Amino acid sequence: MNYKRLLEPESMAVIGVSLLNNRHPANIIYQKNRLRYPLKVFAVNPKGGQIQGERLYERPEDIPGKVDLAIIAVRADLVPDTMAQCISAGMGGAVIISGGFAEVGETELQDRLVKMALEADFPFVGPNCLGIFSPARVDTFFLPPERTVRPEPGNVALVSQSGGVLVDQMVNFSGEGIGLSLGVSIGNKALVDEVTLLEYLSEDPDTDAIAFYLEGFSKNGGRKFVEAACRCQKPIVVLKSGRSPEGSRAVSSHTASLAGDYEVFSQVMVQFGVIEARTQFELVSFCEALSCYQHIIDGNIGIVTGSGGHGALTVDFCASHGLKVPALSKELQSTLKARLSKSIQSIASAGNPVDLTGSAVDDDFVAAVDCLSQSPEVDCLVLLVLPYSPGTTSDLGARLSEVYQREGKPMVAYVPNLQRYQMLIEGFELNNIPVSPAIEGAVLMARAMRRELC
Repeated sequence: MNYKRLLEPESMAVIGVSLLNNRHPANIIYQKNRLRYPLKVFAVNPKGGQIQGERLYERPEDIPGKVDLAIIAVRADLVPDTMAQCISAGMGGAVIISGGFAEVGETELQDRLVKMALEADFPFVGPNCLGIFSPARVDTFFLPPERTVRPEPGNVALVSQSGGVLVDQMVNFSGEGIGLSLGVSIGNKALVDEVTLLEYLSEDPDTDAIAFYLEGFSKNGGRKFVEAACRCQKPIVVLKSGRSPEGSRAVSSHTASLAGDYEVFSQVMVQFGVIEARTQFELVSFCEALSCYQHIIDGNIGIVTGSGGHGALTVDFCASHGLKVPALSKELQSTLKARLSKSIQSIASAGNPVDLTGSAVDDDFVAAVDCLSQSPEVDCLVLLVLPYSPGTTSDLGARLSEVYQREGKPMVAYVPNLQRYQMLIEGFELNNIPVSPAIEGAVLMARAMRRELC
């Protein structure tokens, strides 16, 4: 199947627009795409008429020219006939917003849609979903625009069985400055599923990393996903629910998926190079790192800090996430110390963590980071920057970024997330160095770069 018209539409027909209820899901989708996105949008209702001064078409076939994407938001029992009309009109695919299918036991009705689509080579997302969000291109979510947060365009794609979880992650992405290439809520994933989208996104030039929220798989779906993941050259992150018996039951009632044996799933993901997130916080941290780096590291971490306590916590977090904090060689410690300000040479620790103390100035951080960036003893740096240290300035993020630009060794930073520290944070982020407001978040960003290859 060709998914370009479905996922990169230039025109859209919204079927089910109401003349009586302006907050109907179809109306919300129609209005915000017509007013805020650069695609041609048409409204369809069997009664015809006008809406907001635009023609309301009675049937999909009445729309002049070929339409790429159909949004179907009608009663479940009306969806098959509606899809048949879309196929007859030559549309390129559909998002089926409507619920009332396999998730409530109506498997025959859902199977009917799949049969029609396969015979007509007509891809569709859903049913029981929010559909597709692509920044500056299209938004099929039936959520009022004033209530949603939309990430900027970027290079991370996010696929979710749950529309609510997808919206949550978009909020988190926006808050952390992670740009989105494509977001897809697949719902019951009757036809277009996680494997379909993984294969599509593997070839998408705008996507560098792919994240999934999964509840379960159809029969043999897990094996197909692993095989597709092994073929994919891009980093993949998966957050899966249904880890407990209670969660498995919730999964089945939500999207009619089979949760399966979680421990087996977890072991297989690691074996095939997929990064497993256990929480939404981990998912966001991994995605933030992978939006900046596609490096693969061995996991030898160099820590540079202005606080011994912060350094000790970071070592513990590294250990809990399978990262190593090796002791630095005597030669490297000697070289590093010689480059520090004379005022802190006697009190700074050049081990690992490198504790520059609260008396360090910008030049000390730059010297330490430069020294470690040139050493093969570590392959990633975790920088713990405390903006309230009297000797550091808001230029430190930008200055440390210059070291990365010169040496190329990946680094991640921890900086408390307060507005008064924004200039410091931007010094990192504007130079493509990810920053976390939590120490463990910074460690997780380093963890995202340690993965196996098939």
